[in-house]
Amino acid sequence: MSAKDRIKKYRETGGASDLVRVEVLLPKARRDEIVGFAAELRAAHRAEKTFLVEFIRIASERYGLRIFDNIDIAKLNDLPQKARVVANALIERGDARAYAMGRKMVDQLRDGR
Repeated sequence: MSAKDRIKKYRETGGASDLVRVEVLLPKARRDEIVGFAAELRAAHRAEKTFLVEFIRIASERYGLRIFDNIDIAKLNDLPQKARVVANALIERGDARAYAMGRKMVDQLRDGR
């Protein structure tokens, strides 16, 4: 696999698949401020992704077959969409703790988006 192919694959399915390149013109003196702000945005985005992945992992460990009996989240590409499907399944098919967990995730997704 060539370097170009690896870069393309990384941008489509890897860690940078949901990031976009932005080019702006700004005063040279404020460059560090913008770069710092961009780093904060990336860190917040990665933290949210980590939270969603952890939520899906916990839900699958605790409620596995009960909520995934006819759901295949592997077909979904978007992580927030996967979390939304899992949260709705918890609300509809789970017990009281699963319902509370699902509602918390729905609220988190609503606040984050």
